[in-house]
Amino acid sequence: MEILLKQDVENLGSAGDIVNVKPGYARNYLIPRGLAMPATPGLRKQANQIKQAAERRRLRELKTAQDLADRISQVTLRFKAKAGESGRLYGSITSTAIAEALADDLGTEVDRRRIRMDHPLRELGEHPITIHLTQGVDATFQVVVEPEGELEKDQLSETELEEAALEQGVVVEREDAVAETGEA
Repeated sequence: MEILLKQDVENLGSAGDIVNVKPGYARNYLIPRGLAMPATPGLRKQANQIKQAAERRRLRELKTAQDLADRISQVTLRFKAKAGESGRLYGSITSTAIAEALADDLGTEVDRRRIRMDHPLRELGEHPITIHLTQGVDATFQVVVEPEGELEKDQLSETELEEAALEQGVVVEREDAVAETGEA
């Protein structure tokens, strides 16, 4: 059955295209959802107008997506989560949590399914995340996962221990700064 697409349909065609599909797909899915109409001789003449209108809409959406991609690229999201000594989180940071934080930060809704992650984040540190906005427009931003609450003393680095000791007026000798005085 030949149909005229009113909107872009993934893996099928662009708006204004006349495509041949199985009758059941056209009658039960495409036509009821307003994505297509049967290709009559009169509609074939209108196909060019539909293509032009779709192209204008596509250009407008592309510009909006590129502007949003520029804004997203500047974003660094910070999450605090409970973690073990090895830096592994007790829970995970999912695409849903990232989408909500991104929406709060930008003021624009972001579909969690557009966030490309192989798996939820389960480690402390910086993670580059990619979001697919539209065809050909992707944006990459940083997600920083930090430990929640106070760090334990054994988790602090040597320089952080020295800084904390200096604030309290205690002198700490570093192991590498101590010279060996005698050999037996």
